[in-house]
Amino acid sequence: MTTTLRPLEPLQQHPDGTRSRRYQVCVNSRPVGELHLGTSPSLGDSVARVIDLRIDEPDRRRGRGTVAALAAEEVARGWGCTQIETLVPASAAIALRLFGALGYTLRNRGMEKRLGATPPGLPPGSSARPMTAVEYEAWHAYESEHYARMWIERGVPEATARAKSRRDHETLLPHGLATDGMIFSVLEHQGARVGTLWVALKDDEAFVFDVETDAAHRGRGHGRTLMLLAERQAIEAGRPVLGLNVFAGNTPAERLYESLGYETTTRALSKPLL
Repeated sequence: MTTTLRPLEPLQQHPDGTRSRRYQVCVNSRPVGELHLGTSPSLGDSVARVIDLRIDEPDRRRGRGTVAALAAEEVARGWGCTQIETLVPASAAIALRLFGALGYTLRNRGMEKRLGATPPGLPPGSSARPMTAVEYEAWHAYESEHYARMWIERGVPEATARAKSRRDHETLLPHGLATDGMIFSVLEHQGARVGTLWVALKDDEAFVFDVETDAAHRGRGHGRTLMLLAERQAIEAGRPVLGLNVFAGNTPAERLYESLGYETTTRALSKPLL
């Protein structure tokens, strides 16, 4: 039996610069599912993404999804893509095994925690204050470079990673420190600065975009204190859920979040297209 992809529509060109196309997954011309393939809105035209892959129930567990995913890689190569990615919900164990078997590796995961009604206190000697304009400028320069480096280390071309960093910060922070819904904080311990925190207030949740303990003060529990501060800010703002993203390989951060009760909601997987 031969599994193939049959286009369901012309190649779509979207206003954000991405392109996509829907395909029917067929076995000997018989439709057995659908595949939606596109390019990444955040990483650009060189990165393809499997937006959706579905095989009808009677044809599951027969390798149809695996062959369809491999065919999607060939289409992506034809588009000139050098990498492919997909976002897998935490509950989708079968999809996780399928993409893992095809050589996709974990790049980052989304996590979240449902919060209680009582804001947590900070440890004795620790306190928080708003970030000043001068501190913000230094933080922004450092964080933009650090963010780009994180993507470069994960196989994204340097020019693409830097463009992503610039675009993401311009989109999220059009007014810098004064951008509505953004909270920038400095954590102090016994009068000394020990870390920084960037929390965004969304419609129904808060999100930690950046949390970092200053290098000279790491390993002393300040990262946990910064996360408690984030939870306090979210609860005080009436947001019942706090989300975050953590890159694969950042073991200390992963252990910290898990110890605080954060649960994985999505896994972002990627694979180079050789």
